[in-house]
Amino acid sequence: MKTTENQTALLKAQEQELRQAVSVALEMAQKAGADAEVGVTKVNGLSVSTRLQEIENVEFTNDGALGISVYLGQQKGNASTSDLSESAIKNAVDAALAIAKYTSPDDCAGLAEKELMAFHAPDLELYHPAEIDVEKAMELAFQTEKAALEADKRIINSNGASFNSHCGVRVYGNTYGMLQSYLSSRYSLSCSVIGGEDALENDYEYTVSREFEKLHSPIWVGENAAQKVVKRLNPQKLTTREVPVIFLNDVATGIISHFAAAISGGSLYRKSSFLLDHLGKAVLPSWFNLSERPHLLRRLASTPFDSEGVRTQDLEIVQNGVLQTYLLTHYSGKKMGMKSTGHAGGIHNWLVQPNLTGGLTALLREMGTGLLVTDVMGQGVNIVTGDYSRGASGFWVENGEIQYPVAEITIAGQLPDMLKNMAAVADDIETRSNIQTGSILLEKMKVSGN
Repeated sequence: MKTTENQTALLKAQEQELRQAVSVALEMAQKAGADAEVGVTKVNGLSVSTRLQEIENVEFTNDGALGISVYLGQQKGNASTSDLSESAIKNAVDAALAIAKYTSPDDCAGLAEKELMAFHAPDLELYHPAEIDVEKAMELAFQTEKAALEADKRIINSNGASFNSHCGVRVYGNTYGMLQSYLSSRYSLSCSVIGGEDALENDYEYTVSREFEKLHSPIWVGENAAQKVVKRLNPQKLTTREVPVIFLNDVATGIISHFAAAISGGSLYRKSSFLLDHLGKAVLPSWFNLSERPHLLRRLASTPFDSEGVRTQDLEIVQNGVLQTYLLTHYSGKKMGMKSTGHAGGIHNWLVQPNLTGGLTALLREMGTGLLVTDVMGQGVNIVTGDYSRGASGFWVENGEIQYPVAEITIAGQLPDMLKNMAAVADDIETRSNIQTGSILLEKMKVSGN
């Protein structure tokens, strides 16, 4: 039997064991007169890291835990166990029941509505086994770092390279009779290097996929990491000014993630969002469209159901600039007099529709003169007020052409204005995130430097 067949057989056996454990826990809770939901994830993995062509770490993972939530009327209790023996599961159920009995009633507590549950879950092809042993993982990391170190003589040191392989099982069940499970895989290869003489710069590159065969090559990862460092060398500072700003695609995902946080039920029912009461209102330009597609095959953020068992579905988040939906769990939905939108555990494959072809090159031409941001740092984002102020580095652009790298600057604005003043989204789509967007051009931001 091939290694991949052995791996699949092992995971399938674990899947059946976990389904049985979930069923046992649910039966125990029901016998005690409680509604309940149980989730368990088991992950088998291999991680290898190298630095300067020497092995730094080899780690095997075999992690998993069962979590149970019980509801005695409107009283909730939680418990978990990594021991899946029947006695350990009983102890966890008993602990959750004991906690529930001493918890104050909450009229929003309970399972999500039965009609929302994923009693039938599609196969999203998230599991793709690969024959990877320690030696192969080490060789991939070595090759990646070697490619980076040899790409340019100005690369003088390395933070290391790493390869990760993880395959796992996810099971969810509740006392409605729902019991669903699926297998998944995830592979990644990354490298970070340092360049320069007096003023050192560092940067990184990575590739990630459900399918090992879809990873970029070690040479691609290593050389890209080196090239990004070299481009950053000898940065200049800027005087304070107000200019158009482009967020490079992988940084632009952060802008959209702040938007996601602002329309999440947890922020909204606590009245801690700058987008409170904005459902059905224009929050972005009229050309802007954002959709969620949780059932795309083999994607990193695809899932047939959320962490509360609610089936995921295609959603239009923003249409023609108008906010179409909030992101709700069962609890936050109840708090707001609405139903879950299937977002317990996060968002699933957000797709920002570009309005400009030609990639970053076209977007630079569209901007003309301004700042290209390739990295941000710091925690200066306030979802309550919309204040945005972060350290940044990138490149100064004139007449659509990159002139020189810049560093030690701060970019600032108000998130509501940043969203409404979005001028264009390019078609250089970043696909490694749960948010897939191209580079984003904002009409203006304050840039503080010298």
